[in-house]
Amino acid sequence: MVYLVPELLSFVKTMGQEIPMHTKALIFVSDIFVDYWYIILLGPVVMAIGTIIGVKISPNFALTVDKLKLNSPVIGPIVKKIILARLASFFAMMYAAGITIIDCIRTGEEIAGNRAVAIAMNNVGQQIADGKTLSDSFESTGLFPPLVLRMIKVGENTGALQESLENVAYFYTRDVRESIERLQTMIEPAMTVVLGAIIGWVMFSILGPIYDLIANIKI
Repeated sequence: MVYLVPELLSFVKTMGQEIPMHTKALIFVSDIFVDYWYIILLGPVVMAIGTIIGVKISPNFALTVDKLKLNSPVIGPIVKKIILARLASFFAMMYAAGITIIDCIRTGEEIAGNRAVAIAMNNVGQQIADGKTLSDSFESTGLFPPLVLRMIKVGENTGALQESLENVAYFYTRDVRESIERLQTMIEPAMTVVLGAIIGWVMFSILGPIYDLIANIKI
């Protein structure tokens, strides 16, 4: 876009014929890269630094970022499963050691690694302190998936909360591993398709007008 495309387009512009719309679009994009390449390169860096600073100085901004992490496509579900596996594993381990549920919840706030989840865990602890059951408290947050809620309810009703939480941790740990493997296998074909589309667009936009010029030449 910065060097090769402008060189090729300079020849297309000198042909003196009507430039098709897709070629004009390529010229527009190429001009943006040529004129504002420094913004394109520095933009992501500035955004990353600004996000880090914003997270440190503004709790509300940090909460918004953590919510975006959970709700972002593709990566969001994996992040959420990692957090759930971590919480269920530590909860089961601490509960088996005789630690009270309230203390387990408080520890879950600290190890969640996500402010949105930490707030949800804090709400769970408050509702349990008010006399609600563990399953109802988790369900009221609206953050935890049905599988977790069902397993917690089963553990409460059967007196096997530790085993239920261990099953949740095992399921999500395995699911995260499989999700990451699927994502890795998708990255290479996706990059190939995207790069192929870009190269095809460039070649079609440049060779199309040249082909039309040659076809119109009368011998």
